[in-house]
Amino acid sequence: MSEGTQKHIHEEVIISGFGGQGALFAGQLLTYAGMDEDRSVTWIPSYGPEMRGGTAHCTIIISDEPIGSPIIYNPTSCIVLNPESMDKYEPLIKPGGFLVVNTSLVRRKSERKDITIVEAPANDLANEMGSTKIANLILLGALLARRPIVALDSVERVLASKLGARKAHLLEANVAALQRGTVLAAHQLVEP
Repeated sequence: MSEGTQKHIHEEVIISGFGGQGALFAGQLLTYAGMDEDRSVTWIPSYGPEMRGGTAHCTIIISDEPIGSPIIYNPTSCIVLNPESMDKYEPLIKPGGFLVVNTSLVRRKSERKDITIVEAPANDLANEMGSTKIANLILLGALLARRPIVALDSVERVLASKLGARKAHLLEANVAALQRGTVLAAHQLVEP
């Protein structure tokens, strides 16, 4: 795309789940990928009383313009990894926004007709792929397939860097999880 036809990016994302599900890590990957693409970014993590098992979420803003405030009241996109996150954030998504739901844990369907929804049985798919720890990346891949906030290869580069040499053996499974999410989302046509 030439500069004149490039779409302006300003995305406000919340990723939320239980502590230990990788919500914060997925948010970091998205944020660093935005930095890798020379965009303005913010990332704010939030933990519940316990890190593992308590709630954990992060807010991410990625924009082509300077960001006035890192606070998000009504996200444009949301990834929910557990039922509590669905209950809290689904009603807050801006009309025309985007929701990715981990249906392995979230049993209720969204009642919203004014947002795009992708449902992904992320825990089940992660188990099939050999590790429950990659469910977050399946959901992130699903988000990026339908809402290309950053390029998937930017996320893959950041992932390789974050894992480093010590955890390089995990890279292939993590990249496969991202790609599995993109394929799953590309085949779901759930539009508002």
